[in-house]
Amino acid sequence: MGAAVIINEGNFDAEVLKSNIPVLVDFWAEWCGPCKMVLPIIEELAVEFSGKVKVCKANVDEVQELAAKFDVMSIPTLLIFKNGQVVDQMVGALPKVKLVEKLKAQI
Repeated sequence: MGAAVIINEGNFDAEVLKSNIPVLVDFWAEWCGPCKMVLPIIEELAVEFSGKVKVCKANVDEVQELAAKFDVMSIPTLLIFKNGQVVDQMVGALPKVKLVEKLKAQI
């Protein structure tokens, strides 16, 4: 059973950059309305793609340096990493079907 991994400055390299499977990172914040709309979808994806894609959440208020490093200007921003590199980027509250399509393309 998958669950989204909470990302911080200390575990980013190990959880995301060194992952042997693709990683979806959701850059979000508590005060962000669209982020709250996407949250249930992110949780569902963590379960549905368990073992195939690692799903992570990064609160931009807590990981400002990481958000800046990856040019996160608006939230939610969803980045897909593969072999330590960003291979896809989505901004805004996207429908689940679109996210599933993007993740399947990386498996």
